[in-house]
Amino acid sequence: MDESMDFETLLLETEEHMEKALKHTLHEFANIHTGKATPAMVENIQVYVEAYGSSMAIRELGAITTPDMRTLAIQPWDKSTAGPIEKAIRTAGLGLNPISRGSGLIIPVPELSGDRRRDLVKICSSHAEDGRVSVRQARHTAMDTLKKMKNDGASEDDVRVHEKEVQTLTDKYTDQINAALKAKEEELLKV
Repeated sequence: MDESMDFETLLLETEEHMEKALKHTLHEFANIHTGKATPAMVENIQVYVEAYGSSMAIRELGAITTPDMRTLAIQPWDKSTAGPIEKAIRTAGLGLNPISRGSGLIIPVPELSGDRRRDLVKICSSHAEDGRVSVRQARHTAMDTLKKMKNDGASEDDVRVHEKEVQTLTDKYTDQINAALKAKEEELLKV
């Protein structure tokens, strides 16, 4: 494998890790609701289902719909999973209280208070910081690999050029996370 291929592979892998960090952060933001019901609020909550002997995401156990802006409805495909789904939602720390209706669940989404909005902004800030840390970890790993390549005989100029490219990627993904955080904060604080 030639030297340039090693550099290109390194850059591709670094960008892939940074892209995953960004996507994970955006997904975490999507799970934080603004008072408007959305299936993303509950779809990934893990439910331990004794009958199946494993944990499964709610989206795998039933249909999640939004009959109106302030309500979620979950219709489990197997009636026996309604209880475990209800318990998982109550204990997920989302401030949601499901109501059992027949074989399904109705979940009213409460209006957000000012304090709750500020708490959610703090949670978003924490998710954004986690994303930025992941981006920096990918940068650190790439820089260590570049140092090793330099010690193994790669030209100093090539290493310097690729270090700049890694830094450019780091800045790009950090800026995207910061922009997403700003947009989410504005969404949460808008009354």
